[in-house]
Amino acid sequence: MYALKYDATIAAVWDSLPQPVSEQLSDVLAAACTDPLAATVPYGEDDGIMRMLVLDEVFAVIYLGHQTKTLHIYQIDYLG
Repeated sequence: MYALKYDATIAAVWDSLPQPVSEQLSDVLAAACTDPLAATVPYGEDDGIMRMLVLDEVFAVIYLGHQTKTLHIYQIDYLG
């Protein structure tokens, strides 16, 4: 199980999402903490570290810390 990490800016963006989109992102991030490679797609070159969560109205860029078992959210973009 990976621990989820993000800063105050990411928290503010997440909090500003419409509730259904925020809940969907929460569910997918929970799945990513269990199996990050299965729940995400490569971001650029498939190095197994920089990944993306892609949903209908939002996507997030994440960094996987395999040694530390952490999933860092770097960016959330709302498309709606």
